[in-house]
Amino acid sequence: MELALGFEFEDSVFAQSRDRGRGGGCAAYTAKSCEPQWFCEDANSEDYVEILTAKKFRGDLAYRQQEFQKALYEYSSCLLLLPSTNVAMRRDVQEGQARCLAHLGRHQEALDIAEKLRNGATNTDHLTTVLNLQFAIYCHLKNIEKKITCLQQLISLHPFNPWNWKLLAEAYMSFLQTLPPSFISEMKHLQRKDCTANDHVFQTSPGLFGKEINLQCHKTLSGRQDVWSTLSTKRTRDKSVSYSDSHMVEGSLHITEECEVLDKMKHATFEFWGQEALKDVWIKACASFVRTRLLLQITQLQQSSFALDQNLKVQRETEDKVKGFGLKEESLLLITEVMGEDLIPEKLKEDGQGEIKCVGPSALTSSVTTSAIEFEGKWFKKLQDSLSL
Repeated sequence: MELALGFEFEDSVFAQSRDRGRGGGCAAYTAKSCEPQWFCEDANSEDYVEILTAKKFRGDLAYRQQEFQKALYEYSSCLLLLPSTNVAMRRDVQEGQARCLAHLGRHQEALDIAEKLRNGATNTDHLTTVLNLQFAIYCHLKNIEKKITCLQQLISLHPFNPWNWKLLAEAYMSFLQTLPPSFISEMKHLQRKDCTANDHVFQTSPGLFGKEINLQCHKTLSGRQDVWSTLSTKRTRDKSVSYSDSHMVEGSLHITEECEVLDKMKHATFEFWGQEALKDVWIKACASFVRTRLLLQITQLQQSSFALDQNLKVQRETEDKVKGFGLKEESLLLITEVMGEDLIPEKLKEDGQGEIKCVGPSALTSSVTTSAIEFEGKWFKKLQDSLSL
């Protein structure tokens, strides 16, 4: 009987197997044993790859030990030997150079390297690394606006990363700390002026999103501070200048030249953004903290051990910061709903796979939000339209 089509047997299946011997036909392999910090010694190796690897590792070790000048030398000497075809290692070494330069106060050189890396990026992993590098450099420069821009672009690439949202919320809070004392005093004055003893609710002026918004007002005896009190206290600690609730404490104030320069920068920022726009930052900071908490709650289901402990710790810290804004329960529920609208399991699963998309530089540029107005319109516009408690 003939077999049906597709059921023929291959003769090779029944052929006698080849005798591979005891070693299975493979050449003997002896693993290379390296002593700790083997790369620190000047070995006379003829292996080109080993020479480059040793220089790179020496730079990494020096950076870890905060010997940034030494690390910069090792990275630079390694880069001179690296062929142009070894793109991955060249980008890694150049990032190391930029980070060393930032620590050494040579910020413009660091930014120039970061810009070259960005122009040469060909996938989302490259762009993510560059944005993290630029964020680190702007942290050294204490440039809050640029830090916010980098974080907004990182979030455009990875909208479900809770740590970037946390950094963005903290950046917004830092931005609020650049306000001149008169602005903080005004906000606190508005809180007292419109606070009622019956329902413990105060009402801000029609500046926050152009609408009147009711926020929870805490009694002094409760021991809890509103966000403006917290900002005023922090400013006091940072500048060694004491303020009362609405005015400076009487007495002589000793302000250093550095503080005077800082004050000029803060007033310039205030004049540039305007009072109404700065009030918007307040709700953006709160919404970003809420988004952080939501994402941490989702990711904790997949974590254990020290990762889970860190997650829960940050959740508690974030919860305290959200409470510090003094929002009414209805306001907080609304913000939570809006900031969690896109948290669909299917989307989270796709983002969690960490797929690296290889595209051209122009396509990468269009994949991130370059405008603060565009980013904040996407994430916060609905809150502006909806908050009318």
